[in-house]
Amino acid sequence: MTPSPRFSAEELQAARDRVVPDVVAGGLSVLFCGINPGLMTAATGHHFARPGNRFWPVLHLSGFTPRRFAPAEQRELLAYGLGITNVVARASARADELSAEEYREGGRILTGKVARLGPRWLAVVGVTAYRTAFGEKGAAIGPQERVIEGPLGTTRIWALPNPSGLNAHWTAATMAEEFARLREAAGLPDRRAG
Repeated sequence: MTPSPRFSAEELQAARDRVVPDVVAGGLSVLFCGINPGLMTAATGHHFARPGNRFWPVLHLSGFTPRRFAPAEQRELLAYGLGITNVVARASARADELSAEEYREGGRILTGKVARLGPRWLAVVGVTAYRTAFGEKGAAIGPQERVIEGPLGTTRIWALPNPSGLNAHWTAATMAEEFARLREAAGLPDRRAG
């Protein structure tokens, strides 16, 4: 696996408010949706790039990918019918730097994007972000009642645990179990070798 690039504090701060391009295509099986890019993600241009973030290991442990991808390999997800976007596009050091209005506006923009792209599932990684962006205060981890309609069909929504290393409530193994539940609901095979 490729080692993580090193950035100075100044380089990371210079990445604040940058927008990281989505990894998307029409008709995906699952579109994963982060809260917003962190500074390491913005500096590298690769989603979930912070070394302590468990997204990439969990994606593999749950069977979505045949091996653990490095953030720089994010575009390879498209071949598996997977993509990545964010609720809020701008980068920040911490998600708590975002306002409730940014989340709500992000939810509106995300709804339009999903309606246009038509993935079968939108997987929001962070139930609190989902609650705020979509005004669903009682939402819990798992499949949601809300759907998004578009010309390519209906998109179901699944709230997943936040893979940030700061989320101590979930281990990589318990997150992988929840991600695997989504993979099975999406009708995707377990792609792990062996």
